[in-house]
Amino acid sequence: MTDRAGSRAGPERIPPPTQALPFDPSEPLPRLRRELATGPDGLSAREAARRLAVHGPNEVRRKVRSSFIRELVGQLAHPLALLLWAAAVLAFVADLAVLGWAILAVIAVNAAFALLQERQAERAVETLARYLPEHARAVRDGQPRVVEARDLVPGDLILLEEGDKVPADAHVTEGGVEVDLSMLTGESVPAERIASAGILGAPLLEEPNLVFSGTTCVEGEARAIVFATGNHTELGRIAALSQRTRREASPLERQVKRVAWLIAGVATGMGVVFLVLGVAVGLPVTDSLMFAIGLLVANVPEGLLPTITLALAFGVRALARRGALVKRLSAVETLGSTSVICTDKTGTLTRNSMRLRALWTVDHGTDPGPWAEELARVGALCTTVTREADGELHGDPTEAALVAGAADHGASVDLGRRDAGRRALFRFDPRLRLMSVVQDDEATGRLRIVVKGAPEAVLARVRPGSATDAARSAAEELAREGMRVLAVAVRDVASGAELPSHRQDAESGLTLLGLVGLYDPPRPEVAEAVRRCHEAGIRVHVVTGDSGATAAAVAREVGIGLPRLHVVAASESLGDDELDRLLAEGDDEIVFARSSPETKLKVADTLREHGQIVAMTGDGVNDAPALHRAHIGVAMGRSGTDVAREAATMVLTDDDFATIVTAVEAGRRVYDNVRKFIVYIFAHATPEIVPFLVFALSAGAVPLPLTVLQILAIDLGTETLPALALGRERSEPGVMQRPPRPRHQGVISRDMLIRSWGYLGLTSAVLVMAGYFYVLWRAGWQPGDPTGTGSPLHHAYVTATTATFAGIVTCQVGTAFAARTDHAALRDIGVFTNPLLLAGIAFELAFTAALVYVPPLQHLFGTAALPLDVVLLVATFPVLVWGTDELRRARRRRQRTSAVPGRDCPGRDGRAG
Repeated sequence: MTDRAGSRAGPERIPPPTQALPFDPSEPLPRLRRELATGPDGLSAREAARRLAVHGPNEVRRKVRSSFIRELVGQLAHPLALLLWAAAVLAFVADLAVLGWAILAVIAVNAAFALLQERQAERAVETLARYLPEHARAVRDGQPRVVEARDLVPGDLILLEEGDKVPADAHVTEGGVEVDLSMLTGESVPAERIASAGILGAPLLEEPNLVFSGTTCVEGEARAIVFATGNHTELGRIAALSQRTRREASPLERQVKRVAWLIAGVATGMGVVFLVLGVAVGLPVTDSLMFAIGLLVANVPEGLLPTITLALAFGVRALARRGALVKRLSAVETLGSTSVICTDKTGTLTRNSMRLRALWTVDHGTDPGPWAEELARVGALCTTVTREADGELHGDPTEAALVAGAADHGASVDLGRRDAGRRALFRFDPRLRLMSVVQDDEATGRLRIVVKGAPEAVLARVRPGSATDAARSAAEELAREGMRVLAVAVRDVASGAELPSHRQDAESGLTLLGLVGLYDPPRPEVAEAVRRCHEAGIRVHVVTGDSGATAAAVAREVGIGLPRLHVVAASESLGDDELDRLLAEGDDEIVFARSSPETKLKVADTLREHGQIVAMTGDGVNDAPALHRAHIGVAMGRSGTDVAREAATMVLTDDDFATIVTAVEAGRRVYDNVRKFIVYIFAHATPEIVPFLVFALSAGAVPLPLTVLQILAIDLGTETLPALALGRERSEPGVMQRPPRPRHQGVISRDMLIRSWGYLGLTSAVLVMAGYFYVLWRAGWQPGDPTGTGSPLHHAYVTATTATFAGIVTCQVGTAFAARTDHAALRDIGVFTNPLLLAGIAFELAFTAALVYVPPLQHLFGTAALPLDVVLLVATFPVLVWGTDELRRARRRRQRTSAVPGRDCPGRDGRAG
């Protein structure tokens, strides 16, 4: 068999590939060609069609979507949804059809919200597919042809040139191209890929002869043999990782489920107890059943889930105005519990734009002066970048930084004259790590050879006595500062001498001019953002594909790792035990260098296993699996790829790392506010239940102080708007000075229940019952006196139940003001700083007045007009309820101050109870 696998001798002479899996691309080219059964003329069209049937199309395929019906049933069977179903059934049983339909509408709206938050991974995979070009140029039957990229197969010979997207993973066989691999590696500097031998033991992405699907050719042209297509490519592997990493429920979602079951247990238990008690004291079974239904409906928080949803939606809108688009409502709360941020370096901490930062000359070191300007000018001559019509530089970012840096140092280079004066060009060779030009230098009037490249490569070619030792020391120092160091050397060509025709002739006998240090600088706002993270008890790790020295220098510059930074090189080789040790012990911040997508996943998983809430930032395709796996995936909106944005939970439209800290603060505020309106809602259970207790324990001697319809009027009429307003409460002082809350801390704590049912609820119950008995005793009532229709005390009884109803509403007002703060005094946040709450209170008072004084509503809800003295009495309830809780919080603050002298702030979990 010849090596011309695509010859016209017929496909029967070409043995088919021996495996459907990817071939080993690191093998020597002759062996790879034999295994792929291909050659310099590519494949025949017939053989390509056969291989397409074996390997399938060259596209990133996603899994079949799960059943919509199954997802819908899952949302409708959520614990809170089950409670709402129960409430709706009870409402229909109680002949309250309007209430029943309203609850069913709430169920439908919440299910729709939840369904819209799903399928993020599927959209990420679909976006990955868009990175593949629609068409590619391949050699078929010995002739270049334009084919659909999806029809490429292993063994195809493809043609690549500047501006092309690589359509499949391939091995370069001829020529060379510079490829932007940042989407896979995170490094901003393009990599040169040429026809050369591989590097023994090198990671696949660092092989000098391999190109990968979805990346872009920046410069050059080459031929390459396809060795992997579709899901077997690096792009396909990342897609598979994204699909395997399923989103888990957020902390709030899990805790709300626990709350739902708690509420269900309490509501059901109370309903059964009072049904039994009612029958035991001689009430008719129908009346006892009605009381039990009333208690169940009263205890089911119909507004809890919508209130949480609207609080989260408000957080989403507020963050969008600050430059953060959150795609999943529950993610707002998860942000608030974030304890670790794993951030990429390039484009996230840095600008993703190389700058000339340092110049070192042989005789003057880093001192500025004309010698430094000369070094910058000569370095800019040894470039191939061009200037676009809009003035932007096009080409290798490193060379663009040299040209821009020369201009900044007053040594601007005219690129047109540079090209006109160029006599020879030897492009950068990644094996030699050098580039050289033979240039007619207008500034000196001499013909000059200019060489730039890695310091060790250039220094090996300079003449003895060129201060090589000092240059090596300076290069090491610049590298420790995180810079990419290039050496620049020259040799003048004698007048009339023959121009060098081979690069080895040009790149010898050089005189060292100096060193240039290029740097991708940090974003100016990142240092302050990192400081705020530390202040909030959040650790920041750097997980990057860049080198350890560069990443560590950037990390230290922005304050990550102070006072000690741990750098882990070649992190893809880290085992689980070592990761456990690194991430579980101490509070060190770590740089994980040369990280692969699997490494990022392993870091995220390990942190999750240790109980941390993880936010992972990134902008490249290689970040997609980890962004999807982390509790919060944060993608860059401007510099990030579409894949990263789809896989992420939050997108920073301004690419500002500081926005993450703003989002964390918003998340903490939302979580606090969820707890505030839970306190508010739970506090009303006690004054609604105590009247039934008094009635049952007195064996009916005390008439029922509250009716079922009045309970429903409270829970669905007067309570809802203030609860929604508490969801928009401003942050309490010190919200970002407390550590992240422990993962095990539930949304409902023992202290919250004590505060709700004990302090606020019991105070309200005492006041409400006092108002009830005041109205009855003023009318001459004694225990056991009849109060039914037609009795002399019936009007007094109706007035007393109205006083109970009005008393609970006014106690709600005091509870709302008390619930606005958890530990701080009300004056610290301002009485009038939540206008929505003031409007909600105004509405509930107007609604109560209508039920009390409008005759049709009086008849429907069993109320009567209250006399002035009763109105004045219940008007004092808000101040008494709020004042009691304000005194309790002041006492708690004094206790903490005495426990920690000179400090007045919340405890470890930020909660005063």
